[in-house]
Amino acid sequence: MKFLVQQQPAYVYTGGKPFDSSKPTVIFVHGAANDHSVWTLQARYFAHHGWNAMAVDLPGHGKSFGEAKTSIAAYGDWLIDLLDNGAVTKAALVGHSMGSLIALDCAARHGTRVSQIALLGASAPMPVSDVLLDAARHRPAEAFDMLNIWGHAPQLKWGRNPTPGTSSMMAYKRLLEQSRPGILANDLTACQVFVPDDAFFANIRVPALVVAGMRDMMTPAKSAQALAARIADCCVLKLEETGHAMMQEAPGKTLDTLRNFLKS
Repeated sequence: MKFLVQQQPAYVYTGGKPFDSSKPTVIFVHGAANDHSVWTLQARYFAHHGWNAMAVDLPGHGKSFGEAKTSIAAYGDWLIDLLDNGAVTKAALVGHSMGSLIALDCAARHGTRVSQIALLGASAPMPVSDVLLDAARHRPAEAFDMLNIWGHAPQLKWGRNPTPGTSSMMAYKRLLEQSRPGILANDLTACQVFVPDDAFFANIRVPALVVAGMRDMMTPAKSAQALAARIADCCVLKLEETGHAMMQEAPGKTLDTLRNFLKS
């Protein structure tokens, strides 16, 4: 369904159920150059189990109109405007990669609107290699290949896909190829320059969960652990044999982790 956010139509996947702000709301926020489709399984589960699930396409991504934002804070403000337009007073935020930074930003600057945050494939700061950033700016096809190779655990490259007859890596490459020109470089730069300080983290007072893939080369587990240590009420859950694209690599384990956290 579409919402009007900052005068532009924004697409939100509601998991096959009508939008209902009277239910507890969980918002899923995708990463750089991705869209709502990375959350299909998780959003659908929560939508059919008592939640008002909203998997968003950020501005400039997927089916949403408008220009992509150039900072994590601007994406965070857009997300709060989405809550306002949907008459949602408070929501749990689940973010992956860049989406985890957006969730962090909302929890720190708009804490009264956030009930819980789950941060998947996360670190803060989230440094981006010069090689990847340069490729994203000038040779996007190379950058897509880098993300696809670095973003999946080794067994995915050998064909061990959790869903028989499909390929997570091919699907992810196609998703990146469908992104609008310049979006990946824009989003990676937003991640690169987002460096929260201790005062920022002191403002986060909601329960938090960090989910780390033990084979994640993009946001290594040790960086996720360091992030969790800076949040007052935070626990860490590590997924064995899982890389950065954990929603596709380990969909069942990721769902179980979110389900256990959000019911607490």
